[in-house]
Amino acid sequence: MPPDRTEPPKLLSRLSIDTALGSFLGDTRIRLLEAIAQHGSISRAAKAVPMSYKAAWDAVDAMNNLAETPLVESSVGGRHGGGTHLTAYGTRLIAMFRAVEQEYQGAMERLSRDADLSDAADLQHCRVLLRRMAMKTSTRNQFIATVSGLSHSQVSTEVRLRVDEGLELTALITRESAENLALAVGREVHAFIKASSVLLSTEPELRTSARNHLWGAIKRIHEGAVNADVTLSIPGGRTVTALVTRDSAASLGLEVGGAVCAVFKASSVILATLG
Repeated sequence: MPPDRTEPPKLLSRLSIDTALGSFLGDTRIRLLEAIAQHGSISRAAKAVPMSYKAAWDAVDAMNNLAETPLVESSVGGRHGGGTHLTAYGTRLIAMFRAVEQEYQGAMERLSRDADLSDAADLQHCRVLLRRMAMKTSTRNQFIATVSGLSHSQVSTEVRLRVDEGLELTALITRESAENLALAVGREVHAFIKASSVLLSTEPELRTSARNHLWGAIKRIHEGAVNADVTLSIPGGRTVTALVTRDSAASLGLEVGGAVCAVFKASSVILATLG
C-alpha cells in the first residue's frame, strides 16, 4: 500500500554538539563510544557502527583533544592483552547526550505538530540553513585553550596558549586579527593546526626557529600510497597528527611506541573564538 501523502511531514532530530568550526559529538560518535564500551576494542567498535578503523581512531582522537578530560583510554598488555575503554567522564557524557537527545526529539515533534511546515519551499529553506550550520573543518589537530599571554608588535601578535597543565602552544597572528577576535588573557580560544604543517623529528637536541615542539610517543601510523598519517600521544591524553611522506617516515625509522617530536611554526596555528 502506498504511503499516506496527506500526513504532515515529521521532523526527526539529529543532535550535534559542535566546536566553532567542527563537530565534537554527534550520533555517529556517540554510537562509536557506546560500541567501545560494549566491545572494549576500537576495531570491533568500528565494525559495529560501521565505520573504517582509521575513521574510528580519528574520531576518538578528536573527542579526546576537545574534551576537558579524555573520553577513551587504551591499555596495553595485561591478562587479556589490553584494550580500549571509556573513562567515567565518557560514560557520563553518553548518558547526558542521550537524555538531551530525547528532549530534543520531543521538541521537534511538538514543532512538527504546531507549525505549518507543509510548504515545500519552507522545508527546503530549513534544509539549506541546517546544512550551513553543520559546517565541519578538515583541520586534523584541534585544541581548546586559554590565552595565557599576549605580546604585540606593530603588525603581529604572539599568543601564548595554555591547553592544560602539561601542554602549551604559541600562535602568531596579525595584530588586526587579534583585535577582531577580542583576544585577552583568560579568554577561551580554539586552536587548529593542519597535519601537513606538522614536521616530525627524532633528534633530542633539535633546534629550530619553530616555536612549538611537542614530544610524544607514536600511537599509530596509517600508510597510504604516498603519504603516512602519524599520530602521537602527548600529555593530557591528547594527540597530534602529522602528514609526512612514506619516504620521510622510513628515513626517520618511525614505529609505534617510538619517541618523536612534532614541530610546527607559530604562524601555522589558526585561532577561532565563539561570539
